[in-house]
Amino acid sequence: MNRWRPCSRREFVRKLRELGFEGPFSGSRHHFMVIGNHRLAIPSNSEYSVPQLRTLLREAEQILHRRILAREWNSM
Repeated sequence: MNRWRPCSRREFVRKLRELGFEGPFSGSRHHFMVIGNHRLAIPSNSEYSVPQLRTLLREAEQILHRRILAREWNSM
């Protein structure tokens, strides 16, 4: 069973691009990534902890209308 691991900001952005997101773009307080008419705010941390990563991915899952499994995320 694959486990969630902390992720650097650079790696997180790269993997979101593989999922179809564009960006990151500058916003008022945070950078954000876009897919269609949806925005996903990207915190400025240099590394995301597992709980923070899961929170961000849950939001991405709602935008994409599908689950992102740890196995899929780690293999990107």
